[in-house]
Amino acid sequence: MIFISILTLIVAKALPSLNNNLSSVYFTRISAIVFVYAGVLSFNTLYIQSIGSGIGIYSGLFQVTVISQFIEVFLLIIGSLILIAWPLKSSGYATNQIAQSSYPVGFSSASASASASASVSAKEGQDYSLLVLFSTLGSCLLVSSSDLVSMYLSIELQSFGLYVLSTLYRDSESSTRAGLKYFLLGGLSSCLILLGSGLIYAFTGLTNFESIYSLISVSEVNNIIQGLSLGLILIIIGFLFKIAAAPLHNWSPDVYDETPTIVTIWLTIMPKISILILLIELHTQIGVIGSLNSLIIDQINLNAYAIQENSIYLLKNLLLISSLLSLIIGTVVGLAQTRIKRLLAYSTISHIGFMLLALAINTEQSIDSLLFYIIQYSITNLNVFLIIIALSYIINHSYLKLKESNEASIIKDIRYISELKGQFFLNPLLSLSLSICLFSMAGIPPLIGFFSKQFVLYSALGTGYYFMSILGILVSIISASYYIKIVKVLHTEVAEDINLKLKETSNNLSRENNYTLLSNFHSFLISTLTLSILFFIFKPSLILNSTQLLSLSLFNC
Repeated sequence: MIFISILTLIVAKALPSLNNNLSSVYFTRISAIVFVYAGVLSFNTLYIQSIGSGIGIYSGLFQVTVISQFIEVFLLIIGSLILIAWPLKSSGYATNQIAQSSYPVGFSSASASASASASVSAKEGQDYSLLVLFSTLGSCLLVSSSDLVSMYLSIELQSFGLYVLSTLYRDSESSTRAGLKYFLLGGLSSCLILLGSGLIYAFTGLTNFESIYSLISVSEVNNIIQGLSLGLILIIIGFLFKIAAAPLHNWSPDVYDETPTIVTIWLTIMPKISILILLIELHTQIGVIGSLNSLIIDQINLNAYAIQENSIYLLKNLLLISSLLSLIIGTVVGLAQTRIKRLLAYSTISHIGFMLLALAINTEQSIDSLLFYIIQYSITNLNVFLIIIALSYIINHSYLKLKESNEASIIKDIRYISELKGQFFLNPLLSLSLSICLFSMAGIPPLIGFFSKQFVLYSALGTGYYFMSILGILVSIISASYYIKIVKVLHTEVAEDINLKLKETSNNLSRENNYTLLSNFHSFLISTLTLSILFFIFKPSLILNSTQLLSLSLFNC
């Protein structure tokens, strides 16, 4: 469905008669409808009885399972919601002012176009829709991959869309710099994945996951096991690089900060979901093989068994070390950040640490908590960035209107935390929603973020990871300080005269037809996500039951 839609939109974009009559709004709305329809089709496949054990398609390159279809539906829903957040129309006034105004020293038109999400051209809107369709197609294929070939092609399809997406604003120096950095370091991680896949094929002659799992469980040849272990380690390191897990995280704060917010929201959520699901598949199946080997130890060579166990423990320790560093670095370095998207990047690194901890434990309870953490992380981050985009629309239009009367300077899109100062008194509902999301990310009860961390820590304590559990509690307490810093800035009063002028200007703009500050669906989406975060405790079974069934199906298939 998505592939056919991509071809259709490419043809529509190539034909001048259609391209001239289709605005970027139509492209984004059509893409959102495609996501919804594809999600419905994926949801219908969940009713197929034989899907429980998995259905191999395309000669075994992909395997459709319950967990892959559920995550695919979730990916498509999140993708459609992000697309709907694209501005309905650009402000002609904002575009002209940014293009024609004389900027102060150090503030170029290139940097303005990079940061002002409100001023986007129709061509950029069309390109955005096509690129997210390409990237999402790669994500959906990745979660169903069951072969080294399909895995690599899927991750590259997803990554190439993200590389181009990060340089969407071609007139922006910062966006181009971010895209180049992302491309170079992403290419390095892809090389590691390809090298690992090549090593596995060189030592085994196999590319299918099921065949590789079977070989691990019965092989008595030391060289084969060692080659498999090295290949799997390189593949997992490559994937850890792509999800910005420490110590392979240095690229993410720069890329997230320098790309426009409407692009950052995609980079932060979508690629991580598909990669984490693939890591769950790989690590869980290898862990199950390790537990089966302990039952048949008397039937195989003891030396080979020892190498297999060492390989499994090496993978587990690799994930634990990455989790440890992600928790520490994401929390400590985040304390010194003054740019809001860099702070959220380090916050994401800290959350990745919790997810990797649950993945390393590799029990039914931990995988259940990991799936729940992925869902709540996606919902909370989506809402945070939607609110930041909404505030950037309002703040930019307000200051640009004041610029017309020479009463204020042009202010860029929200990049610094200080730019949120006093927004509670101007936009109380958006500020309260942002505060709720930040408290949830900090793990304040009874918000949904508290329960996700609680489940991970419970699973760690139940399996004897006491040090990691204590560390998780400490970093949650420390990270709460930089979330509270943002809340404090939101509720700090600005000078009374500026406050009154901005409030009056904002009210006037909201009544003018030429300035679309926030679409109705954008507002509805923010309110719905905020209420789901706030009132999760009253109806938790909807998500919890689903994640429990998925974790059981993963271990008992």
